[in-house]
Amino acid sequence: CTYLVLDEADRMLDMGFEPQIRKIMGQIRPDRQVLMWSATWPKEVRNLAEEFLNDYIQINIGSLNLSANHNILQIVDVCEDYEKDQKLMKLLTEISAEAETKTIVFVETKRRVDDITRSICRNGWRAVSIHGDKSQQERDYVLNAFRNGRQGILVATDVAARGLASGPFPGG
Repeated sequence: CTYLVLDEADRMLDMGFEPQIRKIMGQIRPDRQVLMWSATWPKEVRNLAEEFLNDYIQINIGSLNLSANHNILQIVDVCEDYEKDQKLMKLLTEISAEAETKTIVFVETKRRVDDITRSICRNGWRAVSIHGDKSQQERDYVLNAFRNGRQGILVATDVAARGLASGPFPGG
């Protein structure tokens, strides 16, 4: 029997891997078993499922009708690598001047999450971090501390952040 697992199918499609997925599907046995996971269920993922999954069972956790929280301010500042830490600290200074703000800083790697969290704390802010190397107990503690306002800054990898959509945040 042949198995194919497509984990994070939505991310693979977002990153442009549809041709590679199609090539793999064309090169494996037709009696394959395909398992597909996706944090979101956009039209592209639905189309892929319809095309490559036979008589499939769909299991949803949470609502398929989630929408973005429009009370969230997103700030994107394109800069050189050497400018990032200084710009982040300046931005945190501006943000922390407002009352009761919560800030999530998304970072690409687990190591960078830890480095940035330490840097933020050294500069006087209260920050916690979440990434794949943390135990479930640590993740729960961090998310509760952030949700309850005990910690105002959360630093997370983009992968760990995908779990925040079903987490303890307004609109999520």
